[in-house]
Amino acid sequence: MPLKPMETKRTNKILLAKGVKRIAIAILFMFISPVILHSAFQNREHALYIPVLILGIAGATFAIVMAFVGLNTILKSMFDKPN
Repeated sequence: MPLKPMETKRTNKILLAKGVKRIAIAILFMFISPVILHSAFQNREHALYIPVLILGIAGATFAIVMAFVGLNTILKSMFDKPN
């Protein structure tokens, strides 16, 4: 009985690049959002307190979501079977 050649899995480089870009965007928002939140909390009496606070919270939420999506994309590029 002949042995079958072992199939090697290869990383999908296009999908890997998408995942790395998403992680980079998440890291950028992880630094920007706390600055915006700090700015909002320092200016509680200002007229734009609520919009700036909402912007900071939305940015922080976006950073968390993008980090998970980017990590999931990187894992798919490495472990999913090619079509």
